[in-house]
Amino acid sequence: MSTALLFSGQGAQVVGMGKSLYENSSLARDYYDRASQVLPFDLKKACFEGPVEFLTETQVCQPALYVQGYVIAQLLKERGKLGDLKACLGLSLGELTAYAVAGVWDFETGLKVVAERGRLMQQACNQTQGAMAAVIGGTRDDIKKLCQAFDIDAANFNCPSQVVISGEAPKVAQAVARAKEFGPFKLVKPLVVAGAYHSRLMESARVAFTAYLQTVNFNRPQVTVYSNTTGSTLSEPADLRTALTQQVVSSVLWEDDCQAAAASGITQFYECGPGGVLAGMMKRTAPMAPVASLHEWADIPA
Repeated sequence: MSTALLFSGQGAQVVGMGKSLYENSSLARDYYDRASQVLPFDLKKACFEGPVEFLTETQVCQPALYVQGYVIAQLLKERGKLGDLKACLGLSLGELTAYAVAGVWDFETGLKVVAERGRLMQQACNQTQGAMAAVIGGTRDDIKKLCQAFDIDAANFNCPSQVVISGEAPKVAQAVARAKEFGPFKLVKPLVVAGAYHSRLMESARVAFTAYLQTVNFNRPQVTVYSNTTGSTLSEPADLRTALTQQVVSSVLWEDDCQAAAASGITQFYECGPGGVLAGMMKRTAPMAPVASLHEWADIPA
């Protein structure tokens, strides 16, 4: 028996997230109360009550997802479910949550890192006119041709035949309109997002985040962690720091991470966060991998 934890990325947030955890667990209350002392806004109100427009802001939803994911992991630990924890992996923002649970940094340090990342990415969104679109179907070579044709970037390789493209809004719009000229794509759909994440338009955030991370101490992870930028494991603190800075402007190789984790012999995956999106991606990437989504208090296994 071996367990791995999956941590949600931006876009998974929903109003009400974490409320049932807070109401039913003193451990959860402690972490949410501690987070409120670190952040410059009322995290509990944003998560539990919204409004959705505020919770959706990059600088708000990233800490919100980090805290909920971390809390769910601690609840699993409290219930004796992580004695066989082998790996932690997360999608985009979720990679930072994975590092925290793996012991790369403590809860408060990780929260400060996430808050700064969210602030810098929000700033980059405000300074650019970016867009993203989901692409269903086609191969990675097809995606490469599409991105080259319109001078945009592949932001997320989520699971087989599900990719997100990212870049300047007019170029993404052209790619959406003409995509089927470049590959056997079944669907190409614009996404409602604040900016062009994981693209060159986030370069200002990458530069500033690189400088910020030089002030943060990284420990070696206590369990295996996977990098979105390499699609494989990393363990040296310097490599983890570099990977996190590059991730801001690089493709997220989530499909590769999931394949590698499933192939390592994990016998139970727990998605720690709302929506069930990661569980769905894992099932499409590694159909035989057992995965359960944990979001509400009632979801936590006894």
